[in-house]
Amino acid sequence: MNFSEVFKQSNQLCKVSPDGKFLATCVQYRLVVRDANTLQILQLYTCLDQISHIEWSSDSQFILCAMYKRGIVQVWSLEQPDWHCKIDEGSIGLLASRWSPDGRHILNTTEFHLRITVWSLCTKAVSYIKYPKACHKSIDFSRDGCYMALAERRDCKDYVCIFVCDDWHLLRHFETETQDLAGLEWSPNGCVLAVWDSCLEYKVLLYSLDGRLLSTYSAYEWSLGVKSVAWSPSSQFLAIGSYDEKVRILNHITWKKISLFEHPATINNSKVVVYKEVEKRSSAVGSEDLSRHNITMDSNRFTTQSKYEIHPPPIQIPVVRPDADRANPKIGVSSLAFSSDSRYLATKNDNMSSVVWLWDMQKLSLEAVLEQTAAVRCFQWHPKRSQLALCTGNSKVYLWTPAGCVSVNVPDEGGFQVQSLTWHCDGDSLILLGKEQLCLCYMDTGPEDK
Repeated sequence: MNFSEVFKQSNQLCKVSPDGKFLATCVQYRLVVRDANTLQILQLYTCLDQISHIEWSSDSQFILCAMYKRGIVQVWSLEQPDWHCKIDEGSIGLLASRWSPDGRHILNTTEFHLRITVWSLCTKAVSYIKYPKACHKSIDFSRDGCYMALAERRDCKDYVCIFVCDDWHLLRHFETETQDLAGLEWSPNGCVLAVWDSCLEYKVLLYSLDGRLLSTYSAYEWSLGVKSVAWSPSSQFLAIGSYDEKVRILNHITWKKISLFEHPATINNSKVVVYKEVEKRSSAVGSEDLSRHNITMDSNRFTTQSKYEIHPPPIQIPVVRPDADRANPKIGVSSLAFSSDSRYLATKNDNMSSVVWLWDMQKLSLEAVLEQTAAVRCFQWHPKRSQLALCTGNSKVYLWTPAGCVSVNVPDEGGFQVQSLTWHCDGDSLILLGKEQLCLCYMDTGPEDK
């Protein structure tokens, strides 16, 4: 592995273009576009205010910069640097901004979710979509870019609108059997739309493209329910993470539960490989020198090395008991991620925040457990192979494959700490984001196991 030098960035705003050629970062009100391979600056744009959100168009020709406090969106062109566009939502305000799949329309959600404004860059036409619902995931586009599903709330009832993205005409509009719709997501093949209720009502609904209810799933009643939902890339599995610390796997034929993944406090299964991170702190100053002289401790003189040790069962998993009197208790499965080939599923249970669980979807069983010394901030699968990268807010990046696990230090004298990470779309590098800095970790290219 090799690492690039460290660059400045703000608010962890860093996006790779869909074609993988460009890397866009923000520093306050400036947008910096670099060559993804050489990291040379190609374009530098100055926006009207501090940037809140950036997003590439699907063809990598345009990039939008949203300034939510000002209610403004600016669009820049890479092919024509002199061309730019400004969208001002005025007094109605701006909550969110995103591209449509064609890369020529921008969807702006206004304050208080009063409406969604669709702006056309080609014709300058404007259209409005009323009654968007204020929820975690109210809009989702099908993978082929043909359809948009939108959660709607009117007359105290939940609805789903399905639009055709070519001309934005309404294809279907139907009421959902939810008390308080919390999110929706298309299956990767675009055939099924999953809709789930708020955590107060355990309910997951599966709809076809024409609005037919295919199936309803509810695991239990009278307790906090769904916390996370994820489709497998093959569309064969729907994983549902719940507040009861379990993951339920539904199959795409009958939409019935085929497996239940639990997160026990004690692991007794000898077939599960448990990797435990062990730290060792070393110093450039010897222990004898420290004892004989009055030396001021400098954190930069110390380096913390870590490695994984395989522990035989039984293994006790560290559990933090949540405060039941507070809202949004730290309990339940909040993170789910399938590998690109749908072979593995990674999960995180919030009251075991330092542990990542890895499940084999062919055997429908627990494959491995990674126990870190600190809470896991982020994990993401390699876009092309079964390799999981994760970070815990320290100066290391961790990588798991079925062959084993490694801990890698990020070489930076300034104390770079990895707060989040994302893979480059070709999988050759990892983008590591700190609080105000970023760097690239270049992976070894070659055989599958590297």
